Amino acid sequence: MRRRRLKRALIGAFAACAVLADAGAAAAQAAASNEQVAITTPPAGSEAWTHDHSLGTDLPDPATADATTVAAFFASLGAAQQDRLVQAYPLVVGNLDGAPLQLRYRANRLALLDEVARAKAVAADPKVDATTHALAVSRANDCQALLRPGRQILAFDPRGRGLVTEVFGDLATAQRVSVIVPGSDTDLGHHDRADDPLRSPAGMARALQAKEQQLAPDTSTAVIAWTGYVTPVGLGPDAATARLAQAGAPRLYRLLEGLKQTSAPAAPPTLVCHSYGTVVCGTVAPLLHGPTTDMVVLGSPGMGVQNADELGTGVHLWATRNPSDWIGDVPYVEVGGLGHGADPTGSDFGAEQISSAGAAGHVGYFAPGTTSLFNFAAIALGDYQAVVYRNG
Repeated sequence: MRRRRLKRALIGAFAACAVLADAGAAAAQAAASNEQVAITTPPAGSEAWTHDHSLGTDLPDPATADATTVAAFFASLGAAQQDRLVQAYPLVVGNLDGAPLQLRYRANRLALLDEVARAKAVAADPKVDATTHALAVSRANDCQALLRPGRQILAFDPRGRGLVTEVFGDLATAQRVSVIVPGSDTDLGHHDRADDPLRSPAGMARALQAKEQQLAPDTSTAVIAWTGYVTPVGLGPDAATARLAQAGAPRLYRLLEGLKQTSAPAAPPTLVCHSYGTVVCGTVAPLLHGPTTDMVVLGSPGMGVQNADELGTGVHLWATRNPSDWIGDVPYVEVGGLGHGADPTGSDFGAEQISSAGAAGHVGYFAPGTTSLFNFAAIALGDYQAVVYRNG
């Protein structure tokens, strides 16, 4: 009974802090929303793909094949064979880590076109209710925006709220690569927000790459906006547990393994993890081996550990939180699966504490002129001597 009361209190604390500090009635409503369904299975078309022997060989199983196997398989095919697979299985090829970048971009364009057509057909159906109609119109518009010239969609999955991964820069030739790992309330519809771009993964990625290019114009960079896992909605029970992070971490790991096959930066990609995304990064950290990965956590509710040593030896951890970020009012505890452990910005956590001077609130870290954005770019570029540390 005491543990149940404590769990209820923790959930209430997470939601109440959000309501009082930032989000008002909207957060209170979100806190009462249903739990989200994680996406952990391969995309549509995978079953038909695994039964397709038309090339005279088994196709790599999207559920089990590693990136090395996938890369070797595509390298064994001719251009016509690759094109046939893209045309027949756009969602499979477009989400297959280790497949050639240009093939994935082409495949995801086809998948997006299919989703636009599907959504428009639903919206045009006079039998659907107003809510279904509005959702279909929104989905068609979101997908249409991703089809604009110059956009490079590395992954797209229309299931649920929709997942998308977008590349800014030339990933194939980039000397430095970064991955934005976002927090709650990010999905296909919120991947690129025109009204408030720095709240969205795409806007964060654009800001980071622009800063990198300003600081090192002769260095080729790429930034990946990874809206690639099902995130919590609001600050209810999903945000207070690691369930969705644990489902998302293998997807992030596969992305990183695929990049080893399809890109060749001078160092492993830097992970820039925001809010609940820091829980995902904390979950994936022990899986990272080899050359050290820079991991930057900002606005973190905790990483699911009590100190940086628990993340393993594969990461170099940097942390920041500005004084006006309401996340600092969330309880930094973990009891019975609720909460995310110690504060990464604590003096005894073991992360390098960097400045976020000029940043305001929970989503202001990528704003122009902030020390936080400068620091993220300097770390991603490997210019550690330029990093501005937090005072005190």
